[in-house]
Amino acid sequence: MRNASILLYGVLCYAVFLLVFLYAIGFVADLPLPRTLDHPLPEPAGSAGDWIVDLALLGLFAVQHSGMARRGFKAWLARWMSPAIERSSFVPTSSLVLILLFWQWRPLPGMAWDVGQGWAGWLLYALSALGWLIVLSGTFIINHFDLFGLRQVWLRARGIGYTPPPFVDSFYYRIVRHPLMLGFIVAFWATPRMSTGHLLFALATTGYILLAVRYLEERDLIAAHGEYREYRRQVPMLCPWPRPSRREARDAAAVRR
Repeated sequence: MRNASILLYGVLCYAVFLLVFLYAIGFVADLPLPRTLDHPLPEPAGSAGDWIVDLALLGLFAVQHSGMARRGFKAWLARWMSPAIERSSFVPTSSLVLILLFWQWRPLPGMAWDVGQGWAGWLLYALSALGWLIVLSGTFIINHFDLFGLRQVWLRARGIGYTPPPFVDSFYYRIVRHPLMLGFIVAFWATPRMSTGHLLFALATTGYILLAVRYLEERDLIAAHGEYREYRRQVPMLCPWPRPSRREARDAAAVRR
């Protein structure tokens, strides 16, 4: 019964994540939903309180997401709950914080740019859709079901010990080290109508991604995967510009000497 309960818990947590992820796409793209980045405008719109609320919501997500993702917090959590549901517990907690952000977000008036509904607008919509596609498909390359806790609870239900997935450096991961984060950045910035509120959201989330990836996530990856340090030297973090091979780098160093 305990294993069945753990499996059911993991499935429910995954279902919550999936619904929140789908809503997030519409929230950012300003689709006809009850609340988005740009609708409905509060009264009065653009007050100092709206800016404070939005920044506080973004900060809450950053603290929760980065804090619970750290190895130390995971080890602490595993002391009083089954390790099989540690990841499943992270998923709905992040989802709940996002639901709070969707619910309490204050759209801000003003427009940084508006390209209209011509070909340029549709091109930006397509680019944003490509960003979301990179995010979702990128999770399957590294192991989608492990990332969101389903693999852990499924193995527990079958009485099989958990083994972490192997380090992956194929497909997107041969071009950039963090394609999921690149996909988020593309999705957040590629919009035909960049309102003040959307611009605040895009700036804050991009800044958070750059800082968290560089100073938190990569530190954990180096500790977990010995080969990651060499991988980091060969593959760029987010911008897919080519880097010299190890042989080319050695030859260049020899020339400089």
